Amino acid sequence: MRSGFVSLIGRPNVGKSTLLNSIIGKKVAITSNKPQTTRNIIEGIYNDDDTQIVFVDTPGIHKPKYKLGKYLNKQAYYSIDDVDVIVFLIDASESLGKGDLYVIDKLKETNKPVILVINKIDKIKKEDILVKIEQYKDLYPFKEIVPLSALKKDNIKTLLNVLTKYLPDNIKYFDDDTYTNKRLEFIIAEIVREKIFNLTEEEVPHSITCVVEQIKHEKNNYTINVAIIVDRDSLKKIVIGKQGSKIKEIGIQSRIELEELLGKKVYLDLFVKTIKNWRDKEKYLQEFGFEDFLK
Repeated sequence: MRSGFVSLIGRPNVGKSTLLNSIIGKKVAITSNKPQTTRNIIEGIYNDDDTQIVFVDTPGIHKPKYKLGKYLNKQAYYSIDDVDVIVFLIDASESLGKGDLYVIDKLKETNKPVILVINKIDKIKKEDILVKIEQYKDLYPFKEIVPLSALKKDNIKTLLNVLTKYLPDNIKYFDDDTYTNKRLEFIIAEIVREKIFNLTEEEVPHSITCVVEQIKHEKNNYTINVAIIVDRDSLKKIVIGKQGSKIKEIGIQSRIELEELLGKKVYLDLFVKTIKNWRDKEKYLQEFGFEDFLK
């Protein structure tokens, strides 16, 4: 029996959440083609007959503009220090940039084994994978380098086999049927937020958070109320859409996924609330679940 904690780190939008979902085999973290989708430390638990790996998906490390951004970076740095193994993801289709070098500098402050994962290899030619390996291998003493495609689930098993070699423990931290540490309210709010990401323009999602205000569980259904928090009235109009068309579509897509998750009929009520500059106010960051790393 081998077990341990593994952190997934990297720049925004390199595919950390997609990789986590592919490994676990369930949707643990929301995904989007927009950067900075993940806002919390999310644990996903992988189990097989001989192994338990607790994966920690972190926010993408970036240059922050608000207190929320500083909080997200702090979460990611914390996960570097508090795990057994670090997986550093890069996007194979993107050039080596300042963001990657910044993360590598942070890695130099730790003595944990670091595995380099070159993700999105489905987007490049096979010969270019070797070029990427050559480009990165001298920047840091990576224990191993694993090219894969999280989206296509290509080479995931190889990564798991590599990680197992570096796991230090021999106990189970979670039951075999547990696949995440997050409460239902968090998962529901994240599903709604994902639909907003996918259905709105680039500038909208990062000014938004979602909060579950009520869940009523009856024998054959759930009634769920979710507040969509925006930081200015102009965004409220965008989220609602012309004659309520946008929020209706957000609700339809969210409800379909929630019914699949919960296995029961869902009555979902969404409403939009403006709280100006909430991303820069500790009161609201605490209220919306970001309190652990604010100090």
